[in-house]
Parts: sequence; structure tokens; C-alpha cells
Amino acid sequence: MTASLDDAAALAAGDPQDMLGAVASAGAQIRDGLALHGGVGELALGSRPRSLVVAGMGGSAASGDVLTAVAGPNCPIPVLVHRGPGLPAWVGPDDLVVGLSCSGRTEETLAAVKTAAARGTRLITIGAPGSLLQAAGAGAPHLVVDAGGRQPRASLWSLATPLLLVGEAVGITPGARAALTGAASVLDGVAAVSAPGIETRSNRAKELAVHLAGGLPVLWGPAGVGATVANRFACQIAENAKLPSMAGVLSEAHHNQIVAFDGPAALEHGLRLVLMADAEETPAAEARVAESQHAAGQAGVPAVVLRGSGPDLISRLAGLIALVDFASVYLALLTGTDPTPVTAIEELKARMAGASS
Repeated sequence: MTASLDDAAALAAGDPQDMLGAVASAGAQIRDGLALHGGVGELALGSRPRSLVVAGMGGSAASGDVLTAVAGPNCPIPVLVHRGPGLPAWVGPDDLVVGLSCSGRTEETLAAVKTAAARGTRLITIGAPGSLLQAAGAGAPHLVVDAGGRQPRASLWSLATPLLLVGEAVGITPGARAALTGAASVLDGVAAVSAPGIETRSNRAKELAVHLAGGLPVLWGPAGVGATVANRFACQIAENAKLPSMAGVLSEAHHNQIVAFDGPAALEHGLRLVLMADAEETPAAEARVAESQHAAGQAGVPAVVLRGSGPDLISRLAGLIALVDFASVYLALLTGTDPTPVTAIEELKARMAGASS
């Protein structure tokens, strides 16, 4: 199984649109974003909003999850990642809506931004220049994203960087700019040790792909960093490897998903547990991680634990996301799947557009 992951020619042939290269660009995305958005703190954002609503879908919405994890449980205002058209009825002029769309033409996000503009809600848009998203903002500040032709799921930090800077400007992610500078170096480091030329025995991303191959991934993490990475991993496995998985938040997963360890799926479908956690979890969260490992061992379910490393939360979160992003691509290549195309999504969008025209 590992031979194909250590065959550089086979990896290149299986990844003709270079998703591995796109994933490796994460550090550069942060540096480009910091250079491009040096003036975010000077935007006329006014007083701290009552809440911050991030409107986005798919890979673009993932940046909202990053913001929520970084803001943490002590955030002074509610932060909501809204995945869908329109906006909740309570969102109004006292709130700040940030509409994100890598392409600038995501239907649901356009509807949310238009709703915010109509209600007089404070508004910022982040996405492609000169796009429908920018027009929908009706003159609101627009932070430009250049994805360089990458898929939205491979452009996370192109979107998350300006969003975290907006968070810093309104006082919910203090120190974000400095932390992002360090995170870019962390991402470069993960890319270096996860590169195609690094053999599986020395490559954690490849090892993780081998751990999951042929089984059903169960992806758990405590609220915050762990749960954010678990959900990201599930989405990346779906889009890159075209495989199902089960993501959960600890301790909620101990009240439902853990029962699958006792069922036929544990053996018939080969459950594979991956636990993701911050290096600075609370004692209660650490106890849940340890108990998850114990329960998996009792059920004969193979389990691994991934922990972020770095001087701050943004760096630790970024490093873990990079690791699972690489692993999802290697999992695709292990199964002979081209990681880049997302035909099912494109066909569904086309049918929906036809039905509404």
C-alpha cells in the first residue's frame, strides 16, 4: 500500500492538477494576505458590533470556523457561521456581516449579503475582485482574494487571513496579524515534511492516509481547535478522496457516535479513529481524548491522536489543518482518485441554476 505513496511519478500522474501543490501554498497564502490587507485595521468599522455573522458556503465558510476557533469561548460577542441563503431574522444594523465567497458568485452567500445590505447591517465582503459578491455589497468594503486558480478548499488561508484581520479590528482576535506571520512559517514547515518526496515512514500525512485507507474514518476533537480540524478533515476527505467519514465534537460524540464502536460497522467497515486536539486543552477535554482512546482500544478500533504545535493557537490550528489537508490528498491518491475534480457539486449547481431560471 505504501509503495504507491513513495513513487513520485505515480503521485504526479494521479494528481494532474497538482492539489498537493495547492495545499503546500498555505503559508504563501497567509503572507500574500498580510501584504494585501495591511489596512484592514483602518476600515471604518465603528464600535464593536453586537455580533459577527460570517456568511459563506463550503470551503469559503471554513474560514469562519477558523475565526470561531481562534476567538474562542471567551469571545466578547457571539460569532455565527451562517451556511445558507438569507440571514436570521435577528441580524440587523447593530451586527456585522462578513460575506465570503472565493469565486464571488456563490448563490447562498450572495443572497445573505443582499439581505444584509437591505437591512442596513454593517457589511464587509471578502472574495474575488469585480465579482457579483462585491456588487451585492452595495458599496461595502470589499477585501480582495486572489485564489490563483485554486479550488476554494485549497484557498482557506487566502480567505481566513483577511477575516482574522477583521476580527482583530473589532477586538475579538487580538494579535492576529503577528500570529499569522508565525503561522505562515508553521505551514511552510508542515509542507516541507509532508512533501511527496518524503517517504511514508517519515511523513505523518502519508502515515495518516495509510491509517485510514480501507476503513471508515471517525474524526473527533474537543470544541475549538480539535472540533474545527475534525470537521475540516471530514470535508476534505469527501471532496479530495470522495469518501465518507463521521465527524464529531467531544464530549457530544460520547453521547451518540461512540455506540458505533459496539456495532457491526466497527469490524465490517473497519472504523478508524482520529483524535485531534490542541496542545493546551483543558483537563476535562484531555480526559475525553484519553477515554476515546480507551474505548477504541476496547472495541479493537485503531486510533491515532494528532496535536498541534506552535507558540500560539493560530499556529497550532494552522499546522493541524495542513496535516489533515495533505492526508486527505494522499488518501485520494492511495485509492486511485484524482483529488481535484468535484463533479457532483458542479452538476448539482448546474441543475439548481437550471431549475431557478
